[in-house]
Amino acid sequence: MATKIRLQRHGKKGYAFYHVVVADSRSKRDGRFIEKLGTYNPNTNPATIDLNFDSTLNWVSTGAEMSDTARAILSYKGVLYKNHLLKGVAKGALTEADVEKKFEAWLKEKDSKITKKSEGHSESMKKAEADRLAAERATNEARAKEIEAKNKPEEEVVEEVAEETPAEAAAEAVAEAPEAKAEEAPEAEAKKEDEKEDK
Repeated sequence: MATKIRLQRHGKKGYAFYHVVVADSRSKRDGRFIEKLGTYNPNTNPATIDLNFDSTLNWVSTGAEMSDTARAILSYKGVLYKNHLLKGVAKGALTEADVEKKFEAWLKEKDSKITKKSEGHSESMKKAEADRLAAERATNEARAKEIEAKNKPEEEVVEEVAEETPAEAAAEAVAEAPEAKAEEAPEAEAKKEDEKEDK
């Protein structure tokens, strides 16, 4: 039976996470498996990988095949590197102490890279958030200025109309006064003539 280390898809649509499993190469992707080795969650940054290191190393050393993604995950976690070092011990090129020393150095270097990446990511997220807030603040200020500009002319027009109204009213009153007198004069003459006729 050919065994294969591969991923089983779980989670929901658009938010998948995976189980790393050892299964018969002929079984379905999400079908029966021999052993669950760990989980892989690509939704976080950096991706969260939780593996049973010893069990995975045992399967790799006994010749289990790997899918491309599973190979990348095992390489990232150091399983393939440790298997390589152990093959060196079997050939007599290294001792167990050398293997542990080299692997510890590799793990420290890997951890420093991961922490640097996560710190850089958090800083970039903070910077992006600050930029977004600054852009939003600038947009709000521009809107406030536009609203002030819209409201100012209306107030000035209202004030100008209010200021002009008494002067216009006085001018209109003066203009209407002679017309009223002119209208009243013929009426008054007509009344006088009516009175004379009555007498």
